[in-house]
Amino acid sequence: MVNFWKNLPKPFTVLAPMENVTDFVFREIVARELPKPNVMFTEFTNIESLLSKGYEANITKFRFGRTQRPMVAQIWGTNPESFYKVAKMIQELGFDGVDINMGCPVHEVMKIGGGAAMIDNQKLTKEVIEAVKKGANNLPISVKTRIGTKSVTTDKWTTFLLEQKIDALTIHGRTAKQMSKGLADWNEIAKVVKIKNQIAPETIIIGNGDIENYEQVINAHEKYGVDGIMIGRGIFKNPWIFDPTSPRLSMTRKEYIDVLLK
Repeated sequence: MVNFWKNLPKPFTVLAPMENVTDFVFREIVARELPKPNVMFTEFTNIESLLSKGYEANITKFRFGRTQRPMVAQIWGTNPESFYKVAKMIQELGFDGVDINMGCPVHEVMKIGGGAAMIDNQKLTKEVIEAVKKGANNLPISVKTRIGTKSVTTDKWTTFLLEQKIDALTIHGRTAKQMSKGLADWNEIAKVVKIKNQIAPETIIIGNGDIENYEQVINAHEKYGVDGIMIGRGIFKNPWIFDPTSPRLSMTRKEYIDVLLK
């Protein structure tokens, strides 16, 4: 299996997984009607929902089209055996990669040990990554996380993660406690790049937080050393954000409204 992360231009762009937002139709509009990012993710998907009576309702999250490739399935949960089974499912469905969410700050997710709660549980994290690697059968494995839970623990946490030899690591520059408040700390993201260069030079690093135009994509790559940039909420302010030829918002009011309505 080809590791697509290794073949992307630098800096590359990624559309962030957003629950109840980046579904098949949303991604298809972006892929066909707007400047397309280099990589797309599914919505945040719970592994147990795919191994239970909820399968029929939730497998729709794994629908994707040719134009959306490379396409990464993002999953979350706490049971390594379930991670193994769903990673195997993802490989059989023809995805280009598997991403493990270790950054969701929502209370309902964290209280059962998922999402950002995994930052404080290295034993489970290691077991989950090993299970996904085994189930995914050579698909590239990535992790999306934050710089800490209640306080910043970038050095300790990301050193541990990078020691697991994952293929790509996305860092959101806020703690779980911050949710989406305040400014993302890109200096902490730069720390991850330095750690990666020392212990896991083959791992791709993706920065995430507060990017609103392509000019900032270039600046983040040059100033902080990340290989790629993930953008979430920025696409609502600027649906043309992934266009490298138009670094700042340039559409007319009518064009903006038309694409939002579509």
